[in-house]
Amino acid sequence: MKRWHLAHGRHLEVDEKASVMGILNVTPDSFSDGGQFVKADDAVARALQMMDEGAAIIDVGGESTRPGALPITAVEEQARILPVIRALAVLGRVIISVDTYRAETAALAVAAGAHIVNDISGLGGDAAIARVAAETGAGLCIMHTGRDRQKLADIIEDQFLFLRQSLEIAANAGVAKNQIVLDPGFGFAKDGAENIALMARFSELLPLGHPFMVGTSRKRMIGELTGRDAGGRDAGTAATSHFLRLQGAVLFRVHNVAMNVDALAVADAMLKFSGEAKNAY
Repeated sequence: MKRWHLAHGRHLEVDEKASVMGILNVTPDSFSDGGQFVKADDAVARALQMMDEGAAIIDVGGESTRPGALPITAVEEQARILPVIRALAVLGRVIISVDTYRAETAALAVAAGAHIVNDISGLGGDAAIARVAAETGAGLCIMHTGRDRQKLADIIEDQFLFLRQSLEIAANAGVAKNQIVLDPGFGFAKDGAENIALMARFSELLPLGHPFMVGTSRKRMIGELTGRDAGGRDAGTAATSHFLRLQGAVLFRVHNVAMNVDALAVADAMLKFSGEAKNAY
């Protein structure tokens, strides 16, 4: 049984069944739910709801990553997320992730009780995040992003090049292999055709040797396929979660926890029945 090793002595089983990470945006401007959970009490209430719906992880983010979003300072980010992380840590019921690309914020979040650092920059923004993970034992999610670099023509080759470079940074900082999960970065510096190709060929990424988390929730790629706005993309998201589970993904970062938990329960049953689970990293 594979375990993802996390801070504060926690771990998560990541091979026999899918796990859901509930998105908690403590932001005024996120593309789907910005402004809904800015107050700490509202954010904690939302986290409790997602936990009751089956979320194994709550991912707390204080800065929007939507296209065109204005950057905020580290101080602003920390003021938004740290009270929420502390409150969730006191409850002790759920694994807490912090969505940040800043090492300073990551360190403070882990000290406040977070177990995972979810870095959307793939260690390309602040490589010191790797040292934070090494020193604290936090789980580290490394995401592929094509920003500020020349992409290879083949999307899988590009994933391998970028993620192997990030894994080397993590290893050099002392992060253990069993602390690391990878994310192919659906929707980040990728057009619609690239997102579909990446989804269709997802299983080709498994030889990288790490569990994979995926995040398609309510993204533009879903809207392009269904014609729906962000609030109407949950069914499309669940369809991608089901498909990607069958291709070997193990962690799913979503807004609508209940719908995706159900879709993934069906996928897990299909994998168990067929005996052909593809997440053999």
